[in-house]
Amino acid sequence: MSGRLFLVPNLLGIVPPETVLPQRTLDVARALERWVVETPKAARAFLKTIGVARPIAELSITELGKMPDPRATVLDALRAGHDVGVLSDAGCPGVADPGARLVAATHGAGVRVVPLVGPSAVLLALMASGMDGQRFGFHGYLPVHADARAEALRTLEERSRAETRTQLFIETPYRNAAMLRALATVLRGATRVCVAADLTLDSETIECRTAAQWRTDDPARFDKRPAIFLLQA
Repeated sequence: MSGRLFLVPNLLGIVPPETVLPQRTLDVARALERWVVETPKAARAFLKTIGVARPIAELSITELGKMPDPRATVLDALRAGHDVGVLSDAGCPGVADPGARLVAATHGAGVRVVPLVGPSAVLLALMASGMDGQRFGFHGYLPVHADARAEALRTLEERSRAETRTQLFIETPYRNAAMLRALATVLRGATRVCVAADLTLDSETIECRTAAQWRTDDPARFDKRPAIFLLQA
């Protein structure tokens, strides 16, 4: 009998795991002995936080990006009857994070994939924004150079208007203030902009207003905080 590939959501920051992860997710994660992860250091921190059943040193923790053929290696373990967990550094594997190719290969091998419940910054931000949750797109990181970033924002704004679609993206935390200044400057005044920072943490901040209203705001308070940006024209 084949094992199962469990997609385990990680915490979005330092919080008691029971506040954001349901008991089933915790029970499964604590019992797993084989892991494929985005970053081993972050994975070990998560496993220590939730209190796994075995010593962490005894667990098999493999970095997804450094495996010669991660899909073949994982599929061998699954076919041998072992359950395997997939873990991103934060949030849900395969949703704005690595893991989708491994999941696709697992489906192709006829092995069961089990998504577990937990936080996704992208979905939490969309839920809390008041923007269109029926049609939306996530674009990852936008260009760093100011001119290219401005052009990308104008393109997203036009697509949002033409398609009635919410556009979501992220930025390296220390550049959040620069991104918010660009949003306020480049976009049309009536375009709605939302910033969702430190989701699920005690410092959680979700603020939504027009680009014109953001022009009189001080964006520095969002620097060095994990954030999701959303716009809808």
